[in-house]
Amino acid sequence: MSIFQNPKHQIAFSQPDPLGGGLAEEIAAEQAESDAIVLEDSDTSSLSDQWSSVIEEVKKAPDWFTATVGDE
Repeated sequence: MSIFQNPKHQIAFSQPDPLGGGLAEEIAAEQAESDAIVLEDSDTSSLSDQWSSVIEEVKKAPDWFTATVGDE
């Protein structure tokens, strides 16, 4: 007889805490560092300019890539 078929027995699992075990404190400490990475959309034109220059460099070196970049 299986314990799963007996209505007197129930199996329950506790909810896991994804930030338990000190992880929340580690994340907070990392975010407080002076060189922490912050993802913001404040300067999208600069980012767009950087990627445009990367694409132009890739286009000049076709032996590195076989797919067309940006010409779809």
